[in-house]
Amino acid sequence: MRKTITRIPLFFLTLAALSACRTDIIPTPSTPNQVDSATASGMSGFYLLNEGNMGSNKCTLDFFDYTSGIYTTNIFPSVNPQVVKELGDVGNDLQIYGNRLYAVVNCSNMVEVMDVQTARHIGAITIPNCRYITFANGKGYISSYAGEQTIDPNARLGYIAEFDTTTLQITREVTVGYQPEEMTIINGKLYVANSGGYRVPNYDTRVSVVDLETFTIVQHIEVAINLHRLRQDAHGNIYVTSRGDYNGVGANTYIIDSQTNRVCDSLGFAANDLCICGDSLYAIGVQWNASTGRNDISYTLYDIGTRAKKAGGFIADGSDTHIELPYSIAVNPQTREFIVTDAKNYVTPGTIYYYNADGTLKWHATTGDIPAHIAFVSQPTNIPL
Repeated sequence: MRKTITRIPLFFLTLAALSACRTDIIPTPSTPNQVDSATASGMSGFYLLNEGNMGSNKCTLDFFDYTSGIYTTNIFPSVNPQVVKELGDVGNDLQIYGNRLYAVVNCSNMVEVMDVQTARHIGAITIPNCRYITFANGKGYISSYAGEQTIDPNARLGYIAEFDTTTLQITREVTVGYQPEEMTIINGKLYVANSGGYRVPNYDTRVSVVDLETFTIVQHIEVAINLHRLRQDAHGNIYVTSRGDYNGVGANTYIIDSQTNRVCDSLGFAANDLCICGDSLYAIGVQWNASTGRNDISYTLYDIGTRAKKAGGFIADGSDTHIELPYSIAVNPQTREFIVTDAKNYVTPGTIYYYNADGTLKWHATTGDIPAHIAFVSQPTNIPL
């Protein structure tokens, strides 16, 4: 039987500082840990961004080196001792574009830009209440809530900021929906999921479509309340997740056909995070059950070709019983080995679980607080630790 964990809804943890006393919590030091042997994986390593909860200034960056099998926590201050306050408050996204690594730090209102091979600081982009980042044709796009980090029935519309990846200068902005989240780009159009989370219970229900040439809204697609994740497959389909209202309306995952810009399917499973590799969609669901006061946890493997769920999910050895609160999923595109992170109780170090492609556990390690965002590195790395 799937165990359930008593937790408040995940979304609201990003809106207010936790009340738990943190004076006895010691930050995880920058420490190398031999967790595996050297492995030929098609990648040199991966970075993991730990969110740290609001107000703690504990966003940290970890790195795993496939060539040595060493997992190192909290590398940013060691590599960049000159950067004041380290990475900042609440790491919300991590992406690689070209030779640069971009960390979106939500409550610090900035995007930290690093060299992907060394993790050295290059610069920063100031964006209020920034959320997620994506790229196309030498430009970066950042979603912004625009307003303060607070519940407000009159919260303003959010926007997308475009910047030049060479100069890191903002070039254009376009207003979208309320509290915009993840984005994806297909056929010259940027799609962004609007949550409306600050306006609870009056959530937004739309995916906004932006024409990148004119940088204007060309359409709003009605989907469901409180939207969050966006992913695209190789067939022109866009997967968008709804978190529901943590009460009577459950979480769900929908498919938008990018040719018609219409919702063409409802998949019937929650996906707090999801990853697509080939025709396989991996999703972890942590759905708040108001009637029981607990989270219902699920691991879903969905076949895009047959449009069917695989029985039993993607963890094959029963090790998911040790995962207290699954928070993120990532798949190595070369080997199909995959990662599940565990946020545990949100205020103490989490755990990363690394799996073979067949769903058996290969290794695990301690991370920073709330391990959340993973970026695989194909370039050779030389991190000066």
